[in-house]
Amino acid sequence: MDTRQIQYFLAVCDHLHFTKAANELGISQPTLSQQIRVLEDELGMPLFDRIGKKIVLTEAGKLLLVYGEKMLQAEHDAKQSIQELLRGGGGTVRLGVLPSDLDFLLVPLFIHFHQHFPSTQLQAISTLRIQEEVLDNTVDLGIGVRNTPDNRLTQIALRSEPYELVVNRSHPLAGRKEVKLREVEPLPLVMYPRGFLGRELVEKACREEGFHISTVMETTTASSLLQLVKANIGATIQPQSLLKRGPEQYELLAIPITDRPPVRHLELVHRSDRFISAAQKQLTGWLIEFFER
Repeated sequence: MDTRQIQYFLAVCDHLHFTKAANELGISQPTLSQQIRVLEDELGMPLFDRIGKKIVLTEAGKLLLVYGEKMLQAEHDAKQSIQELLRGGGGTVRLGVLPSDLDFLLVPLFIHFHQHFPSTQLQAISTLRIQEEVLDNTVDLGIGVRNTPDNRLTQIALRSEPYELVVNRSHPLAGRKEVKLREVEPLPLVMYPRGFLGRELVEKACREEGFHISTVMETTTASSLLQLVKANIGATIQPQSLLKRGPEQYELLAIPITDRPPVRHLELVHRSDRFISAAQKQLTGWLIEFFER
């Protein structure tokens, strides 16, 4: 079997439909069917069960799906490593980042990376599914909330940081040096929607204290939340680093939460079996240093 046949096979797996897979590949449906039959003849087992107009993977097909993806990834890694050797750089590094960190925190580091690796394309992708994106090879590196250990991944612990109450300077609590988590209960808040990791951490901490937060508005970006706080729509609860590294024009105050505040534990992850380019290795080092500050 060759990688072209594996690509054809994986396309059929994606669609479970020969015509749709053929259209995606830019070949005719008979040609695709013939190549799959050649592959099945070589392996000595059917890869798909054809049930009327529907197809499903056989046990042999499920096995080839696992190893076929690894074959294509190995080919990609081999080509990338050789191209890097020939060019002395280049290529692409895909970094998955939580939305709040991508808004403000990491842009200076991206500029620093480009200055040192101008021929390497950096793709910074906002996502909540950091570990899944890394495992699916959608991104090369990811920075997210610490997850359960996985032997397919290299997981590097970064810093842990508490959440703080962020308020407008005219807010009744603006003069306080600290607040207790319980004091958040009556406040109108602007927050990420439920399902966002930061929102879930805050909700969990509040439930453990015996209350639920009340939101007056919800948005999906850190910048919009801070604008809403600036407009005195409500307060918000965000990671300690957000205002420290965020733009100064918001002119907001971050008040520490003293008793059992929500805390996020960050980690950097990449697949253990992937080729790591020089640019990716350097970016990994810089990210570790950045989050140690």
